[in-house]
Amino acid sequence: MGWVEHDGTWGVIEVEDLSFRYPGAEREAIRGLSMRVRRGSLFGLLGPNGSGKTTLISILTGLLPADSGRACIDSRILPAQTREVQALSALVPQDYAFYAHLSVMENLRFFAGVLGIQAVETRGRLDEALAVTGLESFTAVRAAHLSGGLKRRLNLAIGLLGRPQLVFLDEPTVGIDTQSRHFILEAIKRVNANGVTVVYTSHYMEEVEMLCDEIGVLDDGRLLACGTLQHLLNGAAGHTLRVVFSETPSAQQRAALDIVAGLDFHDKELRLKNCSESDLNRLMGSFADQRMGIARMQYGYGNLEELFLHLTGRQLRD
Repeated sequence: MGWVEHDGTWGVIEVEDLSFRYPGAEREAIRGLSMRVRRGSLFGLLGPNGSGKTTLISILTGLLPADSGRACIDSRILPAQTREVQALSALVPQDYAFYAHLSVMENLRFFAGVLGIQAVETRGRLDEALAVTGLESFTAVRAAHLSGGLKRRLNLAIGLLGRPQLVFLDEPTVGIDTQSRHFILEAIKRVNANGVTVVYTSHYMEEVEMLCDEIGVLDDGRLLACGTLQHLLNGAAGHTLRVVFSETPSAQQRAALDIVAGLDFHDKELRLKNCSESDLNRLMGSFADQRMGIARMQYGYGNLEELFLHLTGRQLRD
């Protein structure tokens, strides 16, 4: 693949105390938001509808100017250096961004021209984009006749034509079949493995868990949590403790655990919501004193969806 190799000094997205309100809106769409995306990261941005994801991406791509705060990409300040930021980045939107009456190849050639790619480089760029998205056999097919999954691939191919150093992907797998989703996710991983920083929004939490090395949870215009999946599941306050014992606890053993309020027993399983570290330590001492064998224990959130619900109080697919 012909992607530009990066030396590791590029690619940080920095946002500090960012705010934005749409004209006539009662409240801000982005409120005092600060975040940092590591260079070379595959960063997952999660949030329910109306959380501010699209607004944030619009600001980071130079489509909207923030009301206050600081947004910086590769030392370029937005909106003052929008042209420079757009030259090194690409947005692959959720909506189809191509001409339905043109073929796959005609679309790619048109957008290569829009990007100002020189004629001597065009063939190589087209071949790269087609290879990454697996569209080599569909170059003559009119875009309107492509399946939903192939249309998503064409969207992605157009976004990759400029060999961007930073790609924003907004719901790139929505409304497509499982096979096409798998293909696109693998393509995204290959692009990221070649040094491209990717900001990825999705309504599919399992995709974000599988794909992203860092995750941010956005709601009501604020960043509620940010970090690696393991950090988010294990490091947030108010986690749940789950313990599965080797044998069903006796009445005496249960009574010995009453040092902590709110325990919920079901056969061999114990569960305690909002378990503090001090509660955990006290219970672990009691387990040892009562010689209670533990088959399995989990302290934290079981998965990203559980954490998301705890942070936002609502489902992602609102």
